[in-house]
Amino acid sequence: MEKPVEFSVLKRAEQIENLQTQKFDLAIIGGGVTGAGIALDAASRGLNVCLVEKNDFASGTSNKSTKLIHGGLRYLKQFEIGLVRESGSERAIVHKLAPHLVIPEKMLLPLVEGGTYGKMMTSIGLKVYDFLADVQGDDRRQMLDKDQTLEKEPLLNKDVVLGSGLYAEYRTDDARLTIEILKKAVSYGANVINYCEMKSFNYNDDSKIKSLNCKDGNTGDIFKIKARNYVSAAGPWVDTLRTKDQSMNNKYLHLTKGVHIVFPYEKLPVKQPLYFDVHDERMIFAIPRGRITYVGTTDTNYSGNLERVVATKEDAEYLLNAINSTFPQVNLNIDDIESNWAGLRPLIHEEDKDPSELSRKDELFISESGLISIAGGKLTGYRRMAQRVMEAVLKTMKNKHKEHLNKSSTEIIPLVSPPLENSHAVNVYQNELEATLLSKGISESYHAWYLCSTYGKKAEIIIEKSNQFDNKDALEKLIRAELWFCIHYEMTNSLTDFFVRRTGRLYFDIPSVKKYVKIISKDCANYLNWDAERLASEEKNLNLLIQDATTYYNTEFI
Repeated sequence: MEKPVEFSVLKRAEQIENLQTQKFDLAIIGGGVTGAGIALDAASRGLNVCLVEKNDFASGTSNKSTKLIHGGLRYLKQFEIGLVRESGSERAIVHKLAPHLVIPEKMLLPLVEGGTYGKMMTSIGLKVYDFLADVQGDDRRQMLDKDQTLEKEPLLNKDVVLGSGLYAEYRTDDARLTIEILKKAVSYGANVINYCEMKSFNYNDDSKIKSLNCKDGNTGDIFKIKARNYVSAAGPWVDTLRTKDQSMNNKYLHLTKGVHIVFPYEKLPVKQPLYFDVHDERMIFAIPRGRITYVGTTDTNYSGNLERVVATKEDAEYLLNAINSTFPQVNLNIDDIESNWAGLRPLIHEEDKDPSELSRKDELFISESGLISIAGGKLTGYRRMAQRVMEAVLKTMKNKHKEHLNKSSTEIIPLVSPPLENSHAVNVYQNELEATLLSKGISESYHAWYLCSTYGKKAEIIIEKSNQFDNKDALEKLIRAELWFCIHYEMTNSLTDFFVRRTGRLYFDIPSVKKYVKIISKDCANYLNWDAERLASEEKNLNLLIQDATTYYNTEFI
C-alpha cells in the first residue's frame, strides 16, 4: 500500500512558517470545492500555491449540497443547454478520477397526473439530456410504464403514477470530494491550511493587493501572506471579501437556503434514488445511502447569519408533506427525522426571479486591485470553474513566469492513489474489505461499504492501524484508527472536522457520533495536546452541531 502524502495538523507550525516566508504565485481564499479545484489545477501546472480557509475545509456550501455529481436535468427545463452539456461531461470525468467516491446511480423520475413532466416531454427531454451529457450504453434513459415503475418503487402512490423515466446520475460525498482534491493539491506542493482567516488586504501605492493579513485560528497570531495573484473562492462570503476590497458593483450574490432531512432507511425504504414532483411545481430528491435515506432540497431566499444556517419547522414540514404525498404508505412525521443539514447556495442575483429559477452558472468578478472572485456554479463543475479562474490568472502573469508551466491536466489526475480503476474494481475491493472485516468480527456489510466509499484503497491503512488498539470492540478500534488517519493525513483539527466533514457521521450515522464521542474526544486531546478548556470547547461546539442537526427551529434567524 502506497503511503499517503502527509497532510497533518501536527505539521501546522511548519505550514504557518512557510506561509509567512514564501512569496506565492497564487493565494486562494476559501477551502470549499471551488478553492480546492483551483489549488489542484494551479499546483499541477507548476505554480507555487497557497490556500487559506477560515473554518474547516468544505464547512460551507461544499458540505451542504444534495451530494450528487449530476447532469442538471432541471437546467434543461430552464434552457441552460451549455450548463447541461458541461455538467454531463464533467460528471463522467470526475467518476473516472474517483470511482469509489462518485458512484453511478439510476434515478427514477415518476410521471404523475398533473405533474411537471408529461410522458412525451419526459421522453424527449431525457433523450436530449442523454445527448447533451454524452450518456452511453446502458446508462441511457429508459421509459417505464406504470407496472414497471411500481416494480422499481412499490412505495409510490399507485393512484396517481402513470409511468416514469429512468436515467443516469452520480452520487458523492461533497466534503470527502473536497478533501481528496485538496490532498492531491498538497501532493503537487500546494500549501493548504484550515482555521486561518483572511482578515484584510494590504495594498501598494498603485492600489494593487500586495499581501493578506491572516489570523491563525489555533493561536490567534496575525501574519502576512504575499503572492503575485489573489483569488477569492469564498462561496457565500464572496461579497464580504469584495466589500473589504471596496470592489462591489451592480453584480452581487443572491443567497438561497437548501435543507435536506435524513431518515433511518427502515422509515423510508425506497429501493433506489428518485426525483419527484411536489405541489408547488418544484422537484426534490429521495436518495438511499447506506443505513439512511435523505430527502431534499428546499429552495428559499436567505438573508440571515452566514455562520449558522439551520432548518426550520417550516422546512421540515414542506419536505414531509412532499414525502407523504409521494409515498403514502410511509406516513412520516417530524419525530421520524434522524438528522438534517442546511446550507446556502451563492447564486448571482437576477431581478424578478424566484430562488429556484436563478441560474447555477458561475461568474468571475475581477477588481482593479487584482482580486479575482468566483461565485455561483455547482459542485459538478468545480474543475471547469478552476480552469476559468486559471485563464484569468494567467492573463496577469508575465511570459517569463508562464514559460515553465504545464497545461491543465486535472481531467486525468486520479484523486486517490493508488486509484481504483472503475466501478467493477470498486465492487471487488469492497468485497475484499468485507472479508477482512469479517475476520475481525465485523459482520455488517455496511462497514465495508462505508470504508470503501469514504477512503478508497486508503481503507487498508485504517484497518491495519486498528490492530494497534486494544479495545475489545472491533468497531471502536476501527473508528479510533479512522481518527488517527484523519489527523495525520487529512488535516483534522477538531471534533467537528472528524464527525462532520471527514466521516459524514453527523448526517449519515448520528447514533455513532453519540456512541463514540467520548473515546474520540479523549484521543483527539492526546494527539493534539488539548487542555481541559480546549476539550470542553470542542465538545460544546460538537453538541451545538448535533442540536442544529436534530432540531427544527421556529425561525432561521438565530
